[in-house]
Amino acid sequence: MNSIQKIREENNPFIQILMLVFYAIVGLAGVSFVALALIYFQYGGSILTDMSWMTGNNPYYLPAQRMLLTAQQIGLFVVPALLLAKTEGKKLDVFYGFKRPKGELLFIVLLIMICAMPVLEWVTQINQKMVLPEAFKGIEKWMKEAEDQGMETTKTLLKMDNIGMFFLNIGMIALLPAIAEELLFRGGLQRSLSRLYNNPHVAIWFTAFIFSAIHMQFYGFLPRLLLGAAFGYLYFWSGSLWYAIIGHFINNAYAVCAAWYMQKNNIPLSEADKTMDIAWYGYVISAILTFLLFRYFKNKTE
Repeated sequence: MNSIQKIREENNPFIQILMLVFYAIVGLAGVSFVALALIYFQYGGSILTDMSWMTGNNPYYLPAQRMLLTAQQIGLFVVPALLLAKTEGKKLDVFYGFKRPKGELLFIVLLIMICAMPVLEWVTQINQKMVLPEAFKGIEKWMKEAEDQGMETTKTLLKMDNIGMFFLNIGMIALLPAIAEELLFRGGLQRSLSRLYNNPHVAIWFTAFIFSAIHMQFYGFLPRLLLGAAFGYLYFWSGSLWYAIIGHFINNAYAVCAAWYMQKNNIPLSEADKTMDIAWYGYVISAILTFLLFRYFKNKTE
């Protein structure tokens, strides 16, 4: 009698996507409840009757903001990715692909993120000039208000007056989102969509679209879409989630380091909203170098 057990097949990819959505709702609700309970004990019951502190800029409530945002990252992104792997009976490193990264390829990822900055800046400029038709002016107003509110919250979080706050922001704004979001979007969603459509390019761009849309920052949608696709291809070509995580971390850490530098040199954080003035050939060079580096990365992984 054959004693070799049949390897358990994964669930249908559509079922996996539904599970991710369900686990995200449950994870967000559960972890946020725990965070709010801790905040309640620290600040008192009044904090739950007036939730304006969540998007305000009062330094007194900054620890509560940080705690809740961290909980949301864990509940919405980390928990569903972990539970999906658990449901499928797979080890996390095997299910999502955490092959040990190579130093040479990590350096290429760093070069890609550096060289892509000018062309992403150009795309950002185009995105920020977006104007909707007259019939959608109400929606456009709402989008701008949401963008401004999100920017104010970001500026509040990026205020750092000592090295300890700098490293806290590196962990909270750069490292945690890089791991959490790549686990869910590239590891979970893109992987399932690749099985569903049997077309990696459709899966990569569809995932990138959802990745950008979920941030609810409409005037940064296009550059975030391109970043999501870039992370998707790094994952697809290499089979390792580490390269996407490192690329994501570099992008976020740059924003934290720039904010730290500006504050150390008494430059208002509002200056960070301004786009750089680069000659047209600078964008062309950036695009060409980025393309060549991606091609090199692909060839080395193949």
